[in-house]
Amino acid sequence: MVTSTSSISFSQRVLFSVGIAVLLSACASGPKVTTTQDVSASAKVPYDNVLIISLFSSFDSRRYLEKELVNAISDRGGKAVASTTMMDSRTPVTRETFVAMVDKIGADAVLITQMINLETRAEVKDMRPEATHTFRPTYYYNVWSYELDEYVEPQGVAFEYSLRLASQMLSVEKETTIWAIESNTEIKMDAETDRDYSIFVNEAVGIAKQMSKDGLIGR
Repeated sequence: MVTSTSSISFSQRVLFSVGIAVLLSACASGPKVTTTQDVSASAKVPYDNVLIISLFSSFDSRRYLEKELVNAISDRGGKAVASTTMMDSRTPVTRETFVAMVDKIGADAVLITQMINLETRAEVKDMRPEATHTFRPTYYYNVWSYELDEYVEPQGVAFEYSLRLASQMLSVEKETTIWAIESNTEIKMDAETDRDYSIFVNEAVGIAKQMSKDGLIGR
């Protein structure tokens, strides 16, 4: 089990490097969302323009999730811009980089999402055998020859992951966190599973749905 926790404020240097490649090859149910900080009384909701920041070591993972968050927020009447549309994999992941983005797009809030826990379980499983049967007559009356050929693949490995993401909404004016949630997802896969993009869609929909419910976006 790998566990990491951190709290990010807008005035701190924003650095986070945790592998999340597992998300690229899994099938998962929708996330269970839990509020960890209710909307602050000082929050000027709803927000009109949100900068989306995902903090993973994989730039592609950041780009995928941010894209789906922008889409999900837009579907609920909000406006958001993905940070990865204004940077590439070589751009420094620093406070200065994101402050410049806030100024460029005139954002009034920032949504930061990061992975805070990943539990992994693996189980060896027997693969299903394949068999062929052959019948043929012999030289003897009413006597048949029977041959069975059976092929058994090597054992496979099934994985289960418990993934927890933390999302924080920060007010640009106050430079403080005004809302926070955690989203938990159970992921099942095996070594032969093809990549499944739906994990990003599911996470984004779950996060945006809670944002809308709490009045942070939309009208």
